[in-house]
Amino acid sequence: MTLLKKRANGSKIPSIRSNLLDLFEANPFVEESLFTQPLKMWNEASTRIPATNIRETKEEYTVEIAAPGMEKEDFHVDIVNNMLEITVEKETVNEEEEKEYTRREYDYRSFNRSFNLPETVDAEKVKADYKNGILRVHLPKIAIPEKDIREITIE
Repeated sequence: MTLLKKRANGSKIPSIRSNLLDLFEANPFVEESLFTQPLKMWNEASTRIPATNIRETKEEYTVEIAAPGMEKEDFHVDIVNNMLEITVEKETVNEEEEKEYTRREYDYRSFNRSFNLPETVDAEKVKADYKNGILRVHLPKIAIPEKDIREITIE
């Protein structure tokens, strides 16, 4: 007699996906499940979202985005409702014309990053620059006066 397990979806017939899940999750050489974790290679190739670093000093926050091959005109940096929005759109068209053919290659790159700004950022003094393939957005902090502390004697 064969014992059939009832699946979470109520079916007694196992799905192909569940059998594959069991196979790969039982394999000690596969570190992550191929079906519960998106494929890293696919994500890296399809999204093209550049790496971002955020640094904090006493005077400012600095957001750095690595985006080589761009021009500063390709970037749009906005502050909307206390949110920093960085958008890039770049379209490149290469065209070669010969006697018998015309060859065109299109390349379109875009991404959008958004960051909630802390209340300590002075939005009026935000500056950005693009050098050597890195966009830097400088977010100066508001000068908060030191708290006036005085001791109260208890009578």
